[in-house]
Amino acid sequence: MKRLLFIWLTGTILSANAQSGTTVRLITLAEAIRLARMQSVDALVALNELKTAYWEYRTYRANLLPEVNFDSTIPSYHKNYDAYQQENGDYKYLRNDYMQLKGNLSIDQHIWLTGGTLSLNTSLDYLKLFGGKKAESYMSIPVAVRLDQPIFGVNTVKWNRRIEPVRYKEAKAAFLSATEKVMMATITGFFDLLLAKEKVIICKQNLTNAEKLYEIAKVKREMGQISENDLLQLQLNVLTAKSTLTDNESNLKSHMFKLRSFLAIGEGEELEPVLPEAIPDVMLSYDEVLNKALANNSFALNIRRRQMEADYEVAKAKGNRRQMTLYAQVGLTGTDRSLADAYRGLKSNRVVEVGVKIPILDWGKKKGSVKMAESNRQVTQSKLQQETMNFSQNLFILVERYNNQRIQLDIADLSDHIAKKRYDTNVKTFLIGKISTLDLNDSQIKKDEARQQHITQLFYYWYYYYQLRSLTLWDFERRTDIEVDFEKIIRG
Repeated sequence: MKRLLFIWLTGTILSANAQSGTTVRLITLAEAIRLARMQSVDALVALNELKTAYWEYRTYRANLLPEVNFDSTIPSYHKNYDAYQQENGDYKYLRNDYMQLKGNLSIDQHIWLTGGTLSLNTSLDYLKLFGGKKAESYMSIPVAVRLDQPIFGVNTVKWNRRIEPVRYKEAKAAFLSATEKVMMATITGFFDLLLAKEKVIICKQNLTNAEKLYEIAKVKREMGQISENDLLQLQLNVLTAKSTLTDNESNLKSHMFKLRSFLAIGEGEELEPVLPEAIPDVMLSYDEVLNKALANNSFALNIRRRQMEADYEVAKAKGNRRQMTLYAQVGLTGTDRSLADAYRGLKSNRVVEVGVKIPILDWGKKKGSVKMAESNRQVTQSKLQQETMNFSQNLFILVERYNNQRIQLDIADLSDHIAKKRYDTNVKTFLIGKISTLDLNDSQIKKDEARQQHITQLFYYWYYYYQLRSLTLWDFERRTDIEVDFEKIIRG
């Protein structure tokens, strides 16, 4: 009977909206979630954040690979006067008039184990003099190996190898959580619309009932079976029902607009939410949920990354207390007036430099930087411990709420049926004059509240369920991790 009534109501709505240029679209919770994951602005924001993290990670990976660089000066022309000191101490201004061309090709590789840079270079310089003494010459370095190595400083490359992969894993987990949170927002909008729709249906039914009861009451009043006060109360019920219907119709339009906008659905479609009957038959244990959350959630990765970043800041502060760098270059070089001869008769070219920078008196600045970094690390560790405790506590509360919600949903479902049956009975009883209008109004209010409470409890059940999914990244029905093809999503 209910199914036939639903079909009739749907047909009526379709017929009415055909004249207004809109179409009715039946939408289930699963369909709304699917559309939200594909079309919602929140989903697009999460995707763009993932892409940003992906390219940051790609940049980090690229920094570990050899780089091929070419730099040149083409040309460098000088025509000016410079001061030169002579043997007797006097200065003389001499005219420069020359052109110089430089080119250098290098292959550079970061050494993650030591933090240094190893380079393989080849270069060519050309110098041409103008003015009184015209001449040209070439200097070649066919091959040279160069090493730039910090001795005491912090190894940034090594620390990045530790931090950046964790940061990218954190970003991927955050994307999955954000996707699940999109579902939570969808559930909220879906049930807001469903409840608003149900309220309008209730209001229309209440108005119809109120008008019928008022018409019957007028006849009974003429027969002296009810008092004038009861008749006036029933008339007020009609007016109240009309006012309530108008307010709820306006509220329905508002929630309709919000859900359409969220799902990126055109205004020409009127959404007809379908009440989800089936729910996941899953009971959860706190230990299992906590283990899955610590294994999959971005929170655990965030904790790990921030700990490493705090350790890195301490290491960097300690490395800056004294600095020593090694620069070494070994290669071959040649020079001549012709390009071909510049590559013959090559001679060795060796350079070794050790630079040291040790503060003799800095009034404790370097030491203070180390102490400040260590203090910040302790503060970070304390915060992380507190955040971990809060995370576990909130997770425990959420698991308890979810498990309890199944019981609340069963109670709300039963209360809905009882309240509906009680109201139908009281209507019949009122018609034979066995109860007052106050008792009838009370049963109607209880019926409406029970129906709305049933939908509200159903909403909380789904909301808690997807909230747990977002925190654990675990499908409790299929007993599998929530995974996606990140490469395909990013390319897509």
